[in-house]
Order: sequence, then C-alpha cells, then structure tokens
Amino acid sequence: MLTKIRGIVGTPVTPFTPDNRVDGPTLQRIVDFVIRNGAQAIGLPMHIGESINMSVEERQLVARLAVEAAAGRVPVFVNPSLSGTDEVIALSRHAESVGAQGLVVISPYHWQPARAALVDHFTTVARAVGISLIAYNYPERIGVTLTPDLVLELIDRCPNFVGLKDAGINMEYFTEVCRVTSAARPDFSVFTGVEYFLPGMAVGGAGAFSACGAVAPRLVKAVYDACAAGDYARARPLQYKLSHLFNIIKIDYPSGIKAAMALMGRAAGPTRKPIPSLDPSALRRLQSELEKLGIMSEEPHGW
Repeated sequence: MLTKIRGIVGTPVTPFTPDNRVDGPTLQRIVDFVIRNGAQAIGLPMHIGESINMSVEERQLVARLAVEAAAGRVPVFVNPSLSGTDEVIALSRHAESVGAQGLVVISPYHWQPARAALVDHFTTVARAVGISLIAYNYPERIGVTLTPDLVLELIDRCPNFVGLKDAGINMEYFTEVCRVTSAARPDFSVFTGVEYFLPGMAVGGAGAFSACGAVAPRLVKAVYDACAAGDYARARPLQYKLSHLFNIIKIDYPSGIKAAMALMGRAAGPTRKPIPSLDPSALRRLQSELEKLGIMSEEPHGW
C-alpha cells in the first residue's frame, strides 16, 4: 500500500478511434508520454478521460492498458466512481487485480448522500480492497462537500485512505484540509484538481492532478519543481502562464485539450457525445493562442 504520494499526477484523455472505440495503442502512448515528461503518478480515467461516457468494460480495459504502459515506473490510480457503492467496489477490485496501486473515488453521482452515507460509501470501498484510496472532492458538480471533519473521520477509519483531490478551487477549504490532515496523518496528500501548484503547495498541498501535462509538460514540470523547491518568486510567473494555458484549452472540456494535443502532434481522436468537438474557427483561435503563449515553440511535438 502506498502511503506518500507527491507531485504531478498525469490524467490522460481517453483516445477514441473514428468508429468510436477505445484506441488502446494511443492510450498507452499517452501514458508513456506523460510519465517520460515528469508525471510521478497516473490517475485515470478521470472526467478529462470521459469516464462517465464509457462502459464498465471500456473502463476496465483502460485500467489494464494503463498499468501495462506504466510498467511499474509510477503508481497508477484508477477512477472506479459510479453512482452505486457495489458498482464502485466491482471496478475497484478489478483495478487491484490488474495491478493498479490505488483508486480515486468521488462521491456517488446524483444521489448527494448525507454525511453518514458518504462516510459509509468511502469506508466500504476502502475496506473492500488492499490498495490505496484518494478521495475526490468536487462540490460544484457532485453537490456535496467532503468536509474537513469528514476527511478526518475517514483517516481514522481507513488506513489505506492516503489522499484527497480537491477540484473545488476554494482556498479556504483547501487550506483547512491541509491544516487538519497534516496533524492527523503527516504523509496524507492533498492535491489541487488541476495545476494550481503555487497556491496549493504554499499551504501544504502535495501537488496537482494534471490537465495540461499532455499539452505542455515542460511548463507543468517547471511550475511544480519551483514550488517543490520553495522558490515561489520563480514559480509565480510560471503559474500565471500555466493558468492562462488552462483557460485556453479548457473550452468544451476536454475537447480543447484533445485539440491542443493534436496541434502538438499527439492526436487522441474525437470526444464522445454529448461533448462537442471544436469547430474550425475555434481550432484556429486555439492554435493562435497557443502560439502567442509560446507553447507551440517551447514544448515537445509528437510522442
């Protein structure tokens, strides 16, 4: 069981073929690319990977292929999240069986469980496996918050509960979670949901899940390295640039990210409905913005 996770967690998109199947070879190229370019762990399929647009069988395939591609270089955390606890456990046990080192589990979709039911959900999943678990807080989309006191209760109940991904982008919440967890379990890891390394790590965060790493891995790594060194003056302009990049590529998320990857020579196919693909004018604007920001000239092209 992993007990200390830090750094950049790569979150690959899921590539699809023109006939709407999971493109396994390209998925493995993406996993390999983000690892070679600085990711210290992999988390998939996240929402950037269109997990909720995929069948259970496809999600199992993605988990297996990612573990194969990582080949032990970094830990792989699989997202088994669904609306029902039993279904989450089934995907979690599959992830463990194919060699994943951990899970990323969000609150059940749609139901908005009360606190006791949330604690029971996460505790039941954690106890069903022997691998590590990162909880995923996303109140804007899920409708419930994993409050700091709830996180502390899960730490007390679940030895394999090792981290939290927070996509709320709320510094009051993030700071308080870092404060209480650092006292309860010093190795506990709190990650920002996308690459806001500077504000997150300055208050004790462990790093970030990476939406931009398959587009601009050098920039992502530069920001993380500066923050890890405590050089916040160096990190600040890099963080501004990374924030600008994310706002450019998050259009019709994750269509903009897939489009930006294609412009960098790493095509990952279309998104699945109902997510629209970028129209030609939007694609031209995206390319222009990437050029103005320096991404097209400063970042690697191709695999």
